[in-house]
Amino acid sequence: MYRIHEIRLEIGEDKGSIPDKIKKKLRTEHEITEYRIIRESIDARDKADIKYVYSVDFDIEGVHLDLPEARDEEYEYPAPGTERMNGRPVIVGFGPCGMFAALILSRLGYAPLVIERGKPVEERAKDVARLWNEGVLDEESNVQFGEGGAGTFSDGKLTTGIKDVRVRKVFEELALAGADGDILYKQKPHIGTDALRKIVKNIREKILDNGGEILFGSRLDGIAAEGGRLTGVKVRSGGAVNTIDTEILILATGHSARDTVRMLRGAGLEMERKQFSIGVRIEHPQKLINEAQYGKGADAKLPPAEYKLAYRCGDGRGAYTFCMCPGGEVIVASSQKGCLVTNGMSNKARDGKRANSALLVDVLPDDFGSGGPLAGISFQEKYERLAYELAGGKYIAPRCGLSEFLCGAEAASPVIGSLPEFAVSGIREAMPFFARKLKNFNSPEAVVYAVESRSSSPVRIVRDDGYQGSIAGIYPGGEGAGYAGGIVSAAVDGIKIAEAIIKKFQNGGDKC
Repeated sequence: MYRIHEIRLEIGEDKGSIPDKIKKKLRTEHEITEYRIIRESIDARDKADIKYVYSVDFDIEGVHLDLPEARDEEYEYPAPGTERMNGRPVIVGFGPCGMFAALILSRLGYAPLVIERGKPVEERAKDVARLWNEGVLDEESNVQFGEGGAGTFSDGKLTTGIKDVRVRKVFEELALAGADGDILYKQKPHIGTDALRKIVKNIREKILDNGGEILFGSRLDGIAAEGGRLTGVKVRSGGAVNTIDTEILILATGHSARDTVRMLRGAGLEMERKQFSIGVRIEHPQKLINEAQYGKGADAKLPPAEYKLAYRCGDGRGAYTFCMCPGGEVIVASSQKGCLVTNGMSNKARDGKRANSALLVDVLPDDFGSGGPLAGISFQEKYERLAYELAGGKYIAPRCGLSEFLCGAEAASPVIGSLPEFAVSGIREAMPFFARKLKNFNSPEAVVYAVESRSSSPVRIVRDDGYQGSIAGIYPGGEGAGYAGGIVSAAVDGIKIAEAIIKKFQNGGDKC
C-alpha cells in the first residue's frame, strides 16, 4: 500500500469519493483497488472554505508510484519470562490503567484479580444519578469510583501527545469493544460517556472470558511485606477483611483514592509532591464556540467545535483550558463527603446546546505548605470543602457569570472563595489573551463553576525503570500514581506495566 496526504473533501461530501480524489491528485486513470483512511482532520483556517483533510493508505492497479509505502508498526505481545509467580497478579482499580493491564495479562494466561471499590457500570450509573438528582453521595460508587474509572463519566476523549505503538493498540481494543471505528483515524477522537458505559462492560467480559476475576465493592485495606518485598494484600469486601497472598500488585487507583494513597504512604511506599492545577469549569453556548472556530453561518454538518488555549502568567504559572467538552454539561464529580468537585461530560452525539472546559492555573509544590509528600491532597481538600460550604452544604456547584467573576461582583463570591487567590488572578490575567485567541471567549453569556481540582494527581508514587515502587512487587501506574494524564496515556501505562510483569514471570497458559 502507498500513503498519500492532503486529500480534501467538501463538508458533507461522501467519503466514497476519496478514490477519485486520489486519482485526480495523482493525475492517473489507474484504478484504486483498496484504501483506508488513517487520518481525518478539519482545516478551518479559511472560514469561507472549510474542508475535511485526509491521509489515506491505498493500493493502485498496474502502476508503480514514487510515494511512501504504508508502514504501521503493529503491537506485539511480549514473551513470558521464566520466574515463578507466587499467587496471581492483583490489580487495584478498574479505570483505563487497571483495565488494560488486566486485559493484556488475562490474554496471556496470568488470570489477574482486579479489586474495584466501586460498582459495575450499570449499578454505578444509578448511584451517580442519585447524586445529581437527589444530592446523595455514595463514597464508594460515584463519578470517580467504579467500573471504567472517572473517564466513564466524561467525554471519553482519546487525544494524547504520546507517540507509542500501544496507543494504536488501545484504540483497536476500544473499537473491538464497541467504539466507532472512526476513532482509529480522527484527529481528535472521542467516544462519549453514553457509549463508554457499554464499552467498559464489554472489556470486562473479555477479561472474565480470559480467566481474569473482578471483585466489585472491594477495596485495598492494607499490604504485607517482608524484606522490602510485597507478600500479600488485605482486601475489604462487605465488612470482612481477607488476606490474599501475592507478590504482584498493580496500583491503578486513579487520582481520587486519597484514603488508599494515605494508607500506602503509612506502609512505607515512597512518594513525592507533584505539580497539578486548580480552577473552574467555564461554559459557553456551543453556537458561540462554533462561530468563533468556523465563522458565522458555518455548515450545520460540521461537528461541534472545540478549542485549546494556554497562557503564561506574569508569575510564571501556566493558565490553560483542559478537557473541553463540546455539546456537553458541567457535572458534580464529588467522591468524598463534604467536598465539592466539578467536571465536564458529553455524550457521543455532543448535541447539547452548551460547551464547557476546565479553566485552570498551575499549583506548584511550594504552594502546598508543610505536610510532606501528601500535602497536595490536603491542599485540594481545603478548596473542595470551601466549595461545598459556599454551596450551602449541598452537592450543587457554586456558579456565576464570567463577567461577575472578572470584576469581583458579590454574586461571584462563592466561586472566588472556592479558589486560591493566585488562581483567581491567573484566570483574570489570562482572559484578555484567551479572548483574542478565541473570539467572544469572554462573552457575557459565559458561566463559571467551582471548583475544578482533579485534573491530575498532586502526588507521584516513585517507581524505577522496571515500573516497581520502593516496595518490590508494587507497580504504581496511571493517573493516580502520577504517570498519566488521560484515558489513553493511563491505558498505555497499564499495558507497559503488564508487559514488565509478563517479561519477568511465567504464565498459566497462552490465551492470546
